[in-house]
Amino acid sequence: MTLDSNIDPTLPSTRQNGAPAESDRNSLTVGPNGPITLHDVQLVETLAAFNRERVPERNPHAKGSGAFGTWEVLEDVSQYTRAKVFQPGAKARMLARFSTVAGEQGSPDTWRDVRGFSLRFYTEEGNLDIVGNNTPVFFLRDPMKFPHFIRSQKRLPDSGLRDNTMQFDFWTQNPETAHQVTYLMGDRGLPRTWRHMHGFSSHTYSWINAEGERFWVKYHFRTDQGEQNMTNEEAEKLAGSDADFHRRDLFDAIERGEFPSWTLYMQVMPYDEAKNYRFNPFDLTKTWSHKDYPLIKVGRFTLNENPANFFAEIEQAAFSPGNYVPGTGISPDKMLMGRMFAYPDAHRARIGTNFNQLPVNRPMVKTNSYTFDGNMRFDHSGNAPVYAPNSFGRPHSDETGPVENSWEADGELVRSAYELHAEDDDFGQAGDLVRRVFDDAQRERFVDTVAGALMSVQEPVLSNAFQYWKNVDAETGAKIEAKVREERGL
Repeated sequence: MTLDSNIDPTLPSTRQNGAPAESDRNSLTVGPNGPITLHDVQLVETLAAFNRERVPERNPHAKGSGAFGTWEVLEDVSQYTRAKVFQPGAKARMLARFSTVAGEQGSPDTWRDVRGFSLRFYTEEGNLDIVGNNTPVFFLRDPMKFPHFIRSQKRLPDSGLRDNTMQFDFWTQNPETAHQVTYLMGDRGLPRTWRHMHGFSSHTYSWINAEGERFWVKYHFRTDQGEQNMTNEEAEKLAGSDADFHRRDLFDAIERGEFPSWTLYMQVMPYDEAKNYRFNPFDLTKTWSHKDYPLIKVGRFTLNENPANFFAEIEQAAFSPGNYVPGTGISPDKMLMGRMFAYPDAHRARIGTNFNQLPVNRPMVKTNSYTFDGNMRFDHSGNAPVYAPNSFGRPHSDETGPVENSWEADGELVRSAYELHAEDDDFGQAGDLVRRVFDDAQRERFVDTVAGALMSVQEPVLSNAFQYWKNVDAETGAKIEAKVREERGL
């Protein structure tokens, strides 16, 4: 990505103030063997910058990488949305970042985990971000549980080690996780490469057309390379021999000119049908049947440009579902609404107050925001009024009345789960995945994977886990229990 940079790496080296650097090799000392002097500005600047070289890693999704590319619309979906980026023939520059959820920066790419699938479209109406995963569902439906979930997948407070007992304890205490954990323990938990995995918004979003009609939508990005996964044995070997396997694969493929692409399909639900759909359409642990809402082709994005600087363009890329444009919006999905706050707030804490001014996060259009000052402020509004309304000509917004992206809601303030729809339960769709989607070979691998993960799990969590999988599918759960008991001599 071309940066508006003040750095020219072809010039002789300088200090940060632009003056010539005295030396990049030798400190200033009192004689060749004497003490180093504190007034060696070049040394102090070099060491101080080094000490601050790393920003805190993301809490979830720390390990990842990405690339830039192009988006093009191939079909006409203007009946569903007025967003310019989705109109016939539209094109846009875009950015993709792929990641694991639980692993830290130095963790292997090939650990069994859900993969993050985050996209940014630099549109003429502003940045549009779509944050999702390589699975169509997630572990939770309420953001209150999210910090607890992430901690359960990280490390123990005493040993600092990851722990399967802790992971399964959280999962079995929260049965809504069953659908996602079934995906995780299946073949999709180990994608062969990022290029060979599908991506999903997972969340339900909204689209609004030019007439103001509203639709509920889910994004499906299907890999044009064909979906491929790897075995436990392959993943374990690569974790030891090349911890950056997925990162390397994407970078090298683009360097070779083998540009990966994904085709976007949408599931579109008319606004009023959400009220009586057989599953709650805003529950992030559920999918919509493709028979009920078939995939509608929209367009394709192609990744064709590696980052010029990983830190500046990937590590500092700050995605947020709050980055939406006219004709798109959110939904009553509780997890999505929680992320509307959590994502940008995490970026403010991790990168800085003005993270949106960094080139990778800056929209391609000019902005006029009344946000003001803060650390590392780069762009500014000169001496224009810093308040609204004002009498000196700086425009301000003043929308009133009904808004485009809205839905009806009423009732008392409560703390509760979603109201159940006709076929809502925590294990039904997970069971369908095991019985109807997995073939015999996949089910056999699934049993081996789950049983392997349970080999170190302690009671009472182990018994809870046996029941958890029996609730998903009685036969499969019994096979898991039998295998664990046999191999552990229980």
